[in-house]
Amino acid sequence: MKVAIVGVGAYSVALASMLCKKDNDVMMWTESQERYDKYLNDGCIKDVIPGYSLPSSVVMSTSKKDTVLNAQVVIIASIASFVGEICNDIKEYIKKDTTICIASKGIENKSCRFLSDIASDILNVKNIAILSGPSFAIDMVNNNPIGLSLASHSDKAIRVIKDILQNDRLKLRETRDLIGIQICGSIKNVLAVAAGILNGLGYPESTQTFLITESLHDVKALIKALGGNPKTILAFAGVGDILLTCSSVKSRNYSFGILIGQNGAKFDRDSYVKNNTVEGYYTLHSIYKLVKKKKIKMPIIDLIYKIVVLGNDPQLLVNFLINKE
Repeated sequence: MKVAIVGVGAYSVALASMLCKKDNDVMMWTESQERYDKYLNDGCIKDVIPGYSLPSSVVMSTSKKDTVLNAQVVIIASIASFVGEICNDIKEYIKKDTTICIASKGIENKSCRFLSDIASDILNVKNIAILSGPSFAIDMVNNNPIGLSLASHSDKAIRVIKDILQNDRLKLRETRDLIGIQICGSIKNVLAVAAGILNGLGYPESTQTFLITESLHDVKALIKALGGNPKTILAFAGVGDILLTCSSVKSRNYSFGILIGQNGAKFDRDSYVKNNTVEGYYTLHSIYKLVKKKKIKMPIIDLIYKIVVLGNDPQLLVNFLINKE
C-alpha cells in the first residue's frame, strides 16, 4: 500500500520506520532541499534523529503532488499551524476514499478549530483519523513498546491505519472521541511547559506531579465542555501522553518551561520560539483564545498564559496550586 507522509520531522521519520515494518511503500515530503539532497547522498537524515537511518525503501520528495498522488493513506505530521496550508496544497490530488491520518498535535491558531475539522472541510473526505499518544521518536525507532490512541468516526480509517501501522511493538487503541483525543494531544504540550517551569524554579517531581494531577481534573472538565468524552483523559493520548511530556527533558515544551522558571521575565521567549519548535507556546495561545470564546472557566490556562506570554512571576504557579479549590 502506498503511504504518503507530509513532513520530515523526527516523528515523521519514526512513523516511517513503523510503516516499513509492514512492507508499505512509503513516500515522504520535505520542504527542505538541503535535507532532500543529504538523503539522496547519505541515505539518512542525521539531523532529525541522530544516528538513525531511514530504511532504503523510503522515497523522499520535495513535491507534495508526487508524494500524495495515488496514495491510499496520507499521514500529515507537520506543526499544527501548517495543517490547513498542507490540506489546501494537496486537496486536488486526494480522492474521496483516501484515508487521512493526522499525527500533528494542536489546535489551529487563528480559528481555534480542531485539525480533524480543518482536514474534513478542505479535503472533503470522510476517512479521517487522529493518531496521538505518549511516544518520543527516538523510542519508536529504537523499537521500544509504544501505545497510541487512534481516533476516528470511520470504521475504514481505523481498520486501514491499524493494518499499515500496528505491529509487535506498536499498539493502537481505537476510540470514537475525536474531540477528547485532540484536546489531550494539544493541552499536554501546554502542561509540559508549566511542569518545566516548576523544574526551573527548583521544585522536585512531587510538586510537578501535584500540577499534573490537578490539571487532569481541569482537562477532563474541558473535554466535557467541548462535547467530548471525559473518560478519554484515561487514554494513551490522555494521561499517558501528559505524564510523558510533563516529566522528560526530551520534551521541547518541558525544556522551554525550565528556561522560563530559571529566568522569569528576563528570558527572551520570542527569540527562543523562533529558533526552536515549541508547540506548547502556540497551542497555549489557541487554547486561551478557545476557552475565552466558549466562556469556559479554566484558571490554570489563564495563569500559564500570564506567566508564559505576559511574563508574570513563575512563582505564581505554585501559589495557585496551593490555593486552588
